[in-house]
Amino acid sequence: MFKLTAIFAIVLPLLHLAAGQSAEWAQCGGIGWTGPATCVAGTTCTEFSAYYSQCVPGEASTPATPTSTVVPPGTTSTATGSAPTGLSSIPASTLFQITDFGTNPTNVGMFVYKPTKVASTPPLIVASHFCQGTAQEYFEGSTFAQLAETYGYVVLFPSSPNPGTCWDVSSNATLTHDGGSDSLGIASAARFAISNWGVDPDRVFAVGTSSGAMMTSVLAGAYPDVFKAGVVDSGVAFGCFALPDDPPDSWNSQCATGELILTGQEWAQRVYSAYPGFTGEYPKMQVWHGTIDTTLYPQNFYEEIKQWTTIFDYPSTPISNVSESYLPQGYSNSTFGPRFQAILAQNVGHTVPLFEQQYLEFFGIA
Repeated sequence: MFKLTAIFAIVLPLLHLAAGQSAEWAQCGGIGWTGPATCVAGTTCTEFSAYYSQCVPGEASTPATPTSTVVPPGTTSTATGSAPTGLSSIPASTLFQITDFGTNPTNVGMFVYKPTKVASTPPLIVASHFCQGTAQEYFEGSTFAQLAETYGYVVLFPSSPNPGTCWDVSSNATLTHDGGSDSLGIASAARFAISNWGVDPDRVFAVGTSSGAMMTSVLAGAYPDVFKAGVVDSGVAFGCFALPDDPPDSWNSQCATGELILTGQEWAQRVYSAYPGFTGEYPKMQVWHGTIDTTLYPQNFYEEIKQWTTIFDYPSTPISNVSESYLPQGYSNSTFGPRFQAILAQNVGHTVPLFEQQYLEFFGIA
């Protein structure tokens, strides 16, 4: 199989396109590319290969608010604001790296953002980045931290240890409860937060984009005892990338191009097999996908629907299909039941822009 890091180079366009220009982290060139060849202000069109160039932020940029200072591991600081016992050693309103948070077989980097005022029993959001991204970039390119200042939740931003920074979503280890690899490292950090930071175990959530979306599906399927809800932005069904005999960062072309077609029961069985002893309730799920995604083809959206409607024992036809007031024109929200929604974005490629406030509403935080 091809290496994921060599092919999966299209990453998150976090900002809307300016007229005739590509957004930050969006494609801006390459063989066969017919879109804009210039980038929005503050970014530079950078060639990664003959087939792909991308708008990368320039050196001079205005610091994000809140600040994105990363405090070296082992550094202590007096926290500001109120926080549960255990969070007092973590500085507020800054991205802070933690270590020694439990079993971490692949050495996933882990960063925490604690708002100035923390809720007494705070929710936890694990926000996983895209390929060729980092925890720092997802922190700066999203509003999860800013919204934490309003709602008092804590955010974990994991950082992939793999070449090209894609997540392992294909190995048997990562797809198995407590089996190892990247997913276990992330789950360990969430468990640590529950045990040491006063995090509400019933409000631990996962969200991610592209490769991070695929990791969110993995966390939901392999660790349903830890995560209570997930938002998957331009991802695939749990187990779709499974390649147990290949390296962890391998690319599954059959899945990516939407050619892996299974029944709902077959997809559900992949989830059940990840944690055979689990008898609880699976995480509430919301999936987003664009209709012209050529990295993870739109068929993956429909395979996700098969998987989760089967797990929740929902009918395959949505009980409602509407364009919510917060959604752009051409987006439709299909609700299949109280625990599953699927949002399709017409004429949107890879990936769907973030709607952080709506994610929080889905989680029950906002």
